[in-house]
Amino acid sequence: AGKTSLIRHLLTCKPADERWAVLINEFGLVGIDAALLATADDGIAIGEIAGGCLCCVNGAPFQIGLARLLRSARPDRLFIEPSGLGHPLQILAQLGEAPWRGVLAVQPLVMVLDALALRAGNALPAVQLEAARTAGLLIMNKASDIHELCISKNLPTAQMLWRDVDEIRFDQLPIVDKPVALFVDKPIDSPNALGDLWVDKSRVRCQVQDHPDGWSIGWRLHPQVQLDLQTLGRWLENESWHRAKLVIHSTQGWRSSNLLAGQTAQWRPSEWRRDSRVELIFDTSQDATRLQQGLLRAQVPDPSQD
Repeated sequence: AGKTSLIRHLLTCKPADERWAVLINEFGLVGIDAALLATADDGIAIGEIAGGCLCCVNGAPFQIGLARLLRSARPDRLFIEPSGLGHPLQILAQLGEAPWRGVLAVQPLVMVLDALALRAGNALPAVQLEAARTAGLLIMNKASDIHELCISKNLPTAQMLWRDVDEIRFDQLPIVDKPVALFVDKPIDSPNALGDLWVDKSRVRCQVQDHPDGWSIGWRLHPQVQLDLQTLGRWLENESWHRAKLVIHSTQGWRSSNLLAGQTAQWRPSEWRRDSRVELIFDTSQDATRLQQGLLRAQVPDPSQD
């Protein structure tokens, strides 16, 4: 619907004397939204919880990821972006309990909805509809004025903005009081399953997740490996994914793209430099080997290997 785009836009509003942080949960396992949000501003810290939903497993991944981010960044303001398949009200409930109660000044929920998709007949899942009825602000993205959706989709009409996410002003968010300085001293940690050390330049790291809500596959490639944008674009056009997210080192520099089914890749410059990341989400299981072969056809030959 545009959650990542909204946060990327709001990050440009950060005062120079503040530190901000973003905690991201993704359905897939390679952690690509953090790369999509990468910025040259060293006052913005980004943490990620890849795979599944923030509220799963009694909230353990969420508790660990949040504690690590707060302890390392000590931000003045924190954004939490759950997966589109997540349960926002369960996350808010966790934030109202120990150890966060009295530590975080939790603000009202902001929800971004794809107005065009709703008009086309795509219904909101029950958990998202329930959250929409209690949200402090609904942003109807990708629509100028189609108010009949409020009635046909049983959506609340109060606190609703009908505009694209890149037009939202920070002062339009439902902030109820000044956030406090955040910190957690308890040492909570967990291993990074993917790791950050690249030893073999030719290695391709691939992770697959088969979940009741969909099937995802993600890759990470060495930061020196380059991919051809045209070949990559043709590969994407020939696959039946419903989400595609990419941050890659191309022959034209570092580029990113965040796509819905049927869209053609539109590349934008990226500040990310740690590695190339590609993630595809499908409705049903796919042939992982065939998909990886298609991705690697876009790899530019390394002259040092000749």
